[in-house]
Amino acid sequence: MKQKVLSLTLVLIASVVFAQTLPKKISETDFSIGKSITIESTILDQTRDLNIYLPLNYSNDNSNSYPVIYLLDGSKDEDFMHVSGIVQFGSFPWINMLPESIVVGIGNVDRKKDFTFPSQNKLDQKEFPTSGNSKKFIAFIEKELQPFIASNYKTNKVKTIIGQSLGGLLATEILFKNPELFDNYIIVSPSLWWNDEKLLDEVVTNYDSKKAIYIAGGKEGDVMERTAKELYTKLKKNQTQNTRLFYEFLEDKTHGDALHCAVYNAFEKIFISNTK
Repeated sequence: MKQKVLSLTLVLIASVVFAQTLPKKISETDFSIGKSITIESTILDQTRDLNIYLPLNYSNDNSNSYPVIYLLDGSKDEDFMHVSGIVQFGSFPWINMLPESIVVGIGNVDRKKDFTFPSQNKLDQKEFPTSGNSKKFIAFIEKELQPFIASNYKTNKVKTIIGQSLGGLLATEILFKNPELFDNYIIVSPSLWWNDEKLLDEVVTNYDSKKAIYIAGGKEGDVMERTAKELYTKLKKNQTQNTRLFYEFLEDKTHGDALHCAVYNAFEKIFISNTK
């Protein structure tokens, strides 16, 4: 009994001593890595949320302009936070993987609607009843979003798009149909199964300008793995000397965790290789 009392006393004494050594909080402020804004789209007939990451010295530097990285699935609870972290880390001077860049995360309203073109497949129509609005969404990017960013931020002409899964499907559609919208395409785990893989039948044109295209995927099943590789093969056949094309199979990644690693690798290949 005496031993238990002694042990309890020692615990209480230790707790008091520990509490006395805790630091005293001086102040508390919110921590932010960017800005969240809402814009009104006439083309989409709705308001859209944008999450904006700006380089560290953006506000104090009036002499520079910055590349813009457009991120599909760019809501706060999606990919904006971790992709912006890669951009910040990669642009540190001692890393120098990519130039300081602005990240524009496009918040989702209905990604199944915005990222897909109309499908003739009955199962697609049943499981994605709101689908088929990508033409309008691409027009929103071209005619509203990009001009808004260019007029409100210190941007240069270099534009990159990142899309994964259905976002990868949309990025591929833009590459095939409106390739001039972006200089760099990062396409991860694209859902090319959509509409019985019809997008892979599109004729590839307009590759005379200098572009970088990075395609990647992980262990995601036969169809996903095959179609990603077929996309690379198709582009390889039409590649010109001005086009830099990369493909990676991330064998230790799946559909859920391929994006982070793929984006890091893409930045290394696209930006570092461009300086050599």
